[in-house]
Amino acid sequence: GDVSEEEGSPDQRSGAVMNYEPEETEALELIIPKYISSLIYGALIEAVASENGARMQAMDSATSNAEEMIGTLELQYNRARQGHITQELTEIIGGAEALSS
Repeated sequence: GDVSEEEGSPDQRSGAVMNYEPEETEALELIIPKYISSLIYGALIEAVASENGARMQAMDSATSNAEEMIGTLELQYNRARQGHITQELTEIIGGAEALSS
């Protein structure tokens, strides 16, 4: 049927009371625990992401330190090897001079 001017449409009424399905208290009893659990879940997710970020940073630092240590050890190895080769050459030259004299 037709809507009379006395009833008016929902847009025309001022201060209209909303009907909740389920009731407002039931809706809040359902929504509030879910909201709180989602806040807690979000905090846990953020903590895990932060922990993983810290781990990645620590691993990056460890990788840099390992690369630096490898460079230092290679330099020490090459110097020791060079010293050993120089010593062998000196002994060979000394032996050759002893034989020639």
